[in-house]
Amino acid sequence: MKMMSIASGSKGNCIFVGSEKTSLLVDVGISKKRIKDGLSKINVDFKDINGILITHEHSDHISSVGVIARAYGIPIYTTEDTCKEICKCKLLGVFDTSLLNPIEPDTKFTIGDIDIISHSIWHDAVDPVCYTLFNNGKKISIATDIGNYDDYLINALKDSDAMLIESNHDIRMLQVGPYSYDLKRRVMSDRGHLSNEASGKLIKSILNDHIKAIFLGHLSKENNYPELAYETVKVELLDNPYTDDVRDFNLQVASRDYCSDLVLI
Repeated sequence: MKMMSIASGSKGNCIFVGSEKTSLLVDVGISKKRIKDGLSKINVDFKDINGILITHEHSDHISSVGVIARAYGIPIYTTEDTCKEICKCKLLGVFDTSLLNPIEPDTKFTIGDIDIISHSIWHDAVDPVCYTLFNNGKKISIATDIGNYDDYLINALKDSDAMLIESNHDIRMLQVGPYSYDLKRRVMSDRGHLSNEASGKLIKSILNDHIKAIFLGHLSKENNYPELAYETVKVELLDNPYTDDVRDFNLQVASRDYCSDLVLI
């Protein structure tokens, strides 16, 4: 399997996951051009994309659904309630809604040679999910927009070979930052976003001895810095049973502006 973050942040998200035979996108919350440019770096084109997985209906995850559907007719997979919300979104324009394929959380489905399971998460959307993807004995997990987590999510994400986990904000920056009081409460709530500290604790609970890459994703532009997210999570991962150097996990921050390197598993 292979994985690349095309963009990850509070302003837009798109992740590529593929196998030898199948190419998928998880969320399309940036422009079609940016996605196309990102895919070109790994010699992939939209015509090679077999499906788009949507986590939830917020604009930073769906803004290019309409234009991509009109241009390429790529099947889109998400929960039934999220399908309904996408259909209501006038900003997406008119597109063939028969491309929307409803899925059920915790129920495996398959695109090409990649098996996929969606898992319910806590966020202020109608039916948000994260995804685990499987091929040839390897597992990739993508989980952002999580207000909190429990044993259910830990069990869903454990044993991953690569993962992208939300590390949205630094709590102190958020508390003294420019957001309104109501927005601060929303971000810090159980239906908001994971802080750097919480991200580190979640990642530590799902570490293993065969992880090839850990991406910190969905960083807030206003309430975080890549270096701060990295260092905070690094501290949380100290005293783990596998290594005393987080570089062994290929820990890195997914940029909002640039593609990551392609990770091969």
